[in-house]
Amino acid sequence: MFEMFGLSFIVNALIACLIMGFLLGYFGIHVVGRGIVFVDLALGQISSLGVALAEFLHYGDDWLPIIFTLLGAVLLSFIHTRDPRIKLEAIIGIIYVAASAVTVLIISKSAHGDADIQEVLFGALLTVSTAELVKLGVVFGVLALLHVLFRNQVYRITERMQAGEMAKPEWKDQTWNFFFYLSIGLAIVFAVRIGGVLPVFAYLVVPAVSALMVSRRRWMIILVAMFNAGVASLAGLWFSYTFDFPAGPAIVAMFGIIFLGAVMYRLFWPKMVKSVR
Repeated sequence: MFEMFGLSFIVNALIACLIMGFLLGYFGIHVVGRGIVFVDLALGQISSLGVALAEFLHYGDDWLPIIFTLLGAVLLSFIHTRDPRIKLEAIIGIIYVAASAVTVLIISKSAHGDADIQEVLFGALLTVSTAELVKLGVVFGVLALLHVLFRNQVYRITERMQAGEMAKPEWKDQTWNFFFYLSIGLAIVFAVRIGGVLPVFAYLVVPAVSALMVSRRRWMIILVAMFNAGVASLAGLWFSYTFDFPAGPAIVAMFGIIFLGAVMYRLFWPKMVKSVR
């Protein structure tokens, strides 16, 4: 395993995965708790739509995806349904499907349509440059610091949403909700460029769900989620390097194994403890 670290592109890919995984794993706890799992896919696809449009127009490569994602974050943060028959996830899913369709339509007009679609879905982890790493580290570092400072406010909104107390949110709640969507939107727009839509979705959802299945304490859930992200990153890159598989799908597959392990733990560990007692 250690011989792969002699390759600079593997090291860069691992650092990028760890940066993304640690923060997205934390964000995922709130995403899962709020019942807005599709928000990552929707924002990721909106970001990809911005990338596709910038490439099609040959203009705005740096700022157009950010504008698209921030507008998507604003839209999603203010969506609320008063009809109990219509869930928020359904609306977010519609936005995701529509953004996906338009993205494919735009990419289909490019010279390398199939390759571009593959990159949108799974990214290009093994081609991450040092400059991209620095940019990713700065953005994610600032977001992490802000969420350390305002963690109680963000958790309060998540807990209220879990309890079903956000049908008519006050302006303060709306502000903190917008702060969360803005944060996750900025994180996704930079992560999707490197990791692709599907791996970023896996980083956001699987570590959090797996952690929630094995722990109940807040800080333990955060630590387990980050640990899961780190293990999947390392194992996925090793699998990709050893057996010559694409890095993105390999990491997503490792997340699947981690989730399966969490399910097995949830099913059998309590029974084993009871039998020992």
